[in-house]
Amino acid sequence: MSTDDAIHESIETAAQTVGSRWPLHSFVTANPLSGFEDQPFHEAVAAAADTLGSDGYPDADVFRRAWEDGRIDPDALRTTLREHGYESEPEATLDRMANAEEVVTAETATTASERVDAVLTKWLSAFLDQGQAKWPMPEREDGFYDAFRAVARHDGEIPDAEAIAELPDCPLDAIREQLVNDPVGEWPDIFEFHLAALPGWTGLLKQRADEGDAWQSAYPITMAGYLAVRLTLVDLFDAPRTPAEADGDDATADGAVPLPEIWLTAWEATYRSGLVAELTDASESIAETDEGDRPDAQLVFCIDTRSEIIRRHVEAAGDYETHGYAGFFGVPMRYEGHDSEVAVDACPPILDPQHRIADRPTDGEASRHAEHDRWTATREAAESVIGRLRSNAATAFSYVETTGAGYGAALAARTLVPGRVHDLLDAVDDRTPDDHAVWEPAVDHDPDHAHELPAGLTIEEKVEYAATAFELMGWEQFARLVVFTGHASQTANNPFDASLDCGACAGNPGGPSARVLAALCNDEAVRERLRDRGIDVPEDTYFLAGEHNTTTDEIELYADAVPETHADDLDALRGDLETARAGAAAERADDMGADGDAGRDTHRRAADWAETRPEWGLAGNAGFVVGPRELTDGLDLDARAFLHSYDWTTDDEGDALEAILTGPMVVTQWINAQYYFSTVDNAVFGSGSKVTHNPVGNVGVYQGNGGDLLTGLPLQSLMAADDEPYHQPLRLSTVVHAPVERVTDVLADNPEVAELLDNDWLHLTVVDPEQEHCAFHYAEDLEWTPISEETTPAQATAGTPSPADD
Repeated sequence: MSTDDAIHESIETAAQTVGSRWPLHSFVTANPLSGFEDQPFHEAVAAAADTLGSDGYPDADVFRRAWEDGRIDPDALRTTLREHGYESEPEATLDRMANAEEVVTAETATTASERVDAVLTKWLSAFLDQGQAKWPMPEREDGFYDAFRAVARHDGEIPDAEAIAELPDCPLDAIREQLVNDPVGEWPDIFEFHLAALPGWTGLLKQRADEGDAWQSAYPITMAGYLAVRLTLVDLFDAPRTPAEADGDDATADGAVPLPEIWLTAWEATYRSGLVAELTDASESIAETDEGDRPDAQLVFCIDTRSEIIRRHVEAAGDYETHGYAGFFGVPMRYEGHDSEVAVDACPPILDPQHRIADRPTDGEASRHAEHDRWTATREAAESVIGRLRSNAATAFSYVETTGAGYGAALAARTLVPGRVHDLLDAVDDRTPDDHAVWEPAVDHDPDHAHELPAGLTIEEKVEYAATAFELMGWEQFARLVVFTGHASQTANNPFDASLDCGACAGNPGGPSARVLAALCNDEAVRERLRDRGIDVPEDTYFLAGEHNTTTDEIELYADAVPETHADDLDALRGDLETARAGAAAERADDMGADGDAGRDTHRRAADWAETRPEWGLAGNAGFVVGPRELTDGLDLDARAFLHSYDWTTDDEGDALEAILTGPMVVTQWINAQYYFSTVDNAVFGSGSKVTHNPVGNVGVYQGNGGDLLTGLPLQSLMAADDEPYHQPLRLSTVVHAPVERVTDVLADNPEVAELLDNDWLHLTVVDPEQEHCAFHYAEDLEWTPISEETTPAQATAGTPSPADD
């Protein structure tokens, strides 16, 4: 192997320990320890503690609160503690855990390392800026390494900065010079040490290198170029170059690792046992008869936990049927809105987009296009001015002085009475023709496209996506109206707004994806071919799209093309959706601490640019239920469970189940892990308080004036108050309604999913309708434990180390 190959291989190995981070404008929730998923969970968090200096478990105070609140079953916990060699009472082990947390570890970051980080992050923020900087860094088009060589020689903070001009032309040569005295076998450890020093920035570089986008094409940066620059700065600042040169050691006290794992597993088992008991009872009561009368409408929502609340209220408002399906609605596309400067990938990050779909003007609406653009431009200009004012105090003072008190009053209104401003902006929006009325997605295949992805879809692809949706959900009848309902959040002045949009759409609104699937299903040619596949869509069924505003619980229907024959159905649906909105908003009001009118408060939160918590997002998520709606439609799951529709009786080969377990379940595990780790160690995996955020380059945030990118979730997304957690940090518990043998076959065919389970990154329980509705919990190695025999969560802690293992 050549030296260059050895460097590349060592970098690739080291980079596996760094989780990918997406730019802030397309925030994608992901497991920050994804590079450790080939290890058992307790080993992974210990390795991350060594590499990142992180904590991987809730602290003793969090466990104590859960214990005192009755969220952990006492008998199960005591039994599990005894099985792992702890004879003392739970309270005593909490005290032991708390004492271990007080052990002070040696400081590992030297002054020289901090100076390297400060200089490096300054140049990274300049190079990686995505439109925020008014004066772009020179030479960016040549790539990070070459731009640094050209410009950083003038940086007075770098000792002997002139040496930068003498760097080799190739970054691999620069790395080789720094490793001349190190054995090849130590290179991965050296690279890992330096990639882990700024995991926020290097996670962004990893995402850029792996995924590629317009910014990466225009201004390329590679891991090799980054390491060449970092190792050069380390040499110039005389900072620690290898892990052995860094001070500090692992001061984790004996027993500190297994105790949190045992407490966590008992907490998870307690939550899971309650969920499984309810689903087992529901499975027994599902009638094995025909489906009954045709519902007035069917609404398909994203599996997002926030959909659970609105679905209950929609069903209570009338004779409606709701379903759950991943919010990109099965079409992996790159979407370009009519007013977008760039196309966005509107599909989960585990998938690559396969189609490019852009908006086009609707037929016969030419006069409304101009009107739409005029009003849209007016609003955008106003919002742009407000955005500049809130980001630059000096500009704000001079602008208001120039334009007079009227605009100053408007700014004050935006701050002091945001609800009224929301009403005003709504009034402007009312004058603007709806986007969906004058623009529509161009879904037909265009063979003459000039893009890297195929434009539109062929008839065969249209049929496949439509059929897959109905087969995964197990549909056998259709209402007159079928609504594919995407979702998006509404918030002001929120750098993390993408984290509140649709995760299945890569942090983008789900409305466009809903519109695409609706368009496919209304295509007569598609319906004809669906009939050949046994999916008979009645002639009077009309598909339309909508979008659920998760901040206000309003559902906007894209109904301009609904035929007059369905006008009464549409009017009734709109009225009932308003009833559902009011009910859902009232239910969420208590969690948000609202006083008075719940509906009014949700609108205030959407418009208030000082609001740090417009909504709770997916906080609280803990479960993923795969089964028919009859399994959960009588349950209040408190917006803690993802719900994916699935009917095992229509899936003889298990293909639909396989698609769900290898796709949506993996994505929900990523989301769950993001919330978990951001909660247990917000300093490393989160982003601290929004109040002190400093957005940088439209790619991330700092706390203060510099440092690492903090791309995890902020405290306001997780905590009700400084000392009052809202999110309960539990690993995901999946419950599947299907024959256990079918689930076993899927896991056997997909070892990467089985590995996640074997390594305790999530839990899986099956409610088997063919075995008297008994529940079976996954143990390991494709083996199951009948719940009736599992009197404690002991089996679920397989792999948890005993004290003697430390």
